[in-house]
Amino acid sequence: MQGTFRVAVLPGDGIGPEVTAEGVKVLKAVEEVLGPMFRFQTGLIGGAAIDATAVPLPAETISVCHNSHAILLGAVGGPQWDTQRPELRPEQGLLQLRQRQELYVNLRPAKVLDALVHLSALKPDRVRGTDLVIVRELLGGIYFGNPRGIFAKNGERMGINTEIYREHEVERVAHRAFQLARTRRRKVTSVDKANILESSRLWREVVTRIARLYPDVELQHLYVDSCAMQLIDRPTSFDVVLTNNLFGDILSDEAAMLTGSIGLLPSASLGERTALYEPVHGSAPDIAGRNRANPVAAIASAALMLRYSCRLENAAEAIETAIAKVLKRGVRTPDMMGKKRAVSTSRLGDLIAAETKKLLKSRKSR
Repeated sequence: MQGTFRVAVLPGDGIGPEVTAEGVKVLKAVEEVLGPMFRFQTGLIGGAAIDATAVPLPAETISVCHNSHAILLGAVGGPQWDTQRPELRPEQGLLQLRQRQELYVNLRPAKVLDALVHLSALKPDRVRGTDLVIVRELLGGIYFGNPRGIFAKNGERMGINTEIYREHEVERVAHRAFQLARTRRRKVTSVDKANILESSRLWREVVTRIARLYPDVELQHLYVDSCAMQLIDRPTSFDVVLTNNLFGDILSDEAAMLTGSIGLLPSASLGERTALYEPVHGSAPDIAGRNRANPVAAIASAALMLRYSCRLENAAEAIETAIAKVLKRGVRTPDMMGKKRAVSTSRLGDLIAAETKKLLKSRKSR
């Protein structure tokens, strides 16, 4: 990689600052071995931004992100902001950021590590070997469609949300899914509700058409309710799961439970110009500031940043291998039950950073 890679760091709320610090720590460990490559700039988002500026996504943060190659985010939200008007809730900061940066596809890997297979909600013999990626369309669907709102009619209130998908929105996310499948096990499962919803019928038609451009990739269609059942019944059968905004939001959290802890799962939201990397978990305000949060998802998100934005596959693999090695030793944060005494957020980050440096130095000396 030539020059400096600019990274916008948005710690956010709750445990966000704690876990994001560990992601940055591991990136700095990569720098120690491979040389200077990052310039970090911090910005406000979510509840922290509301408290400081009265809006969830300040103009200064927008500017920082616009001038960055990638964004590393912690988490947004918390009960202290639940009474805010809908347009001023912390979560709006994230939605606005996705829209402004045109981040239209979200990748959520869910891989069951051998060292943690006993933590899964499923029996080990059913879940062992699970390795899938949910590809979620991120800028369309019911989250953004209009009309929307709560209205009064005939003396009664009603809530309205509108599911809208345009062909080009489905096409671009489908291409991403098939391209990803080519680097994995060459299978795409497209999830919809085409037996009921017109938007899903369009989705299925477009995905089927795009699939013809990738004859080396197998395409399977599933209704979302069937997919939800099969993720539990035979999770190892999935490779790349392609779906819309709402279904992807739900199914990715279900997939998280296969791995044993939502604190393990990273995500990447990609556009054509920049990308956003964040852990799947929320802000966990009940443990915020106590050095008890699991930083693995944030660290793994940093690894995804190295893979997709920096094109540093060797460094990304080193971080992911380091995570697996440290967890295999029995090191755990409180969310991962184990026989040994739980370690702190920062201690687990230290161990993964040290292991990452060790692996990179070993590979560099070959």
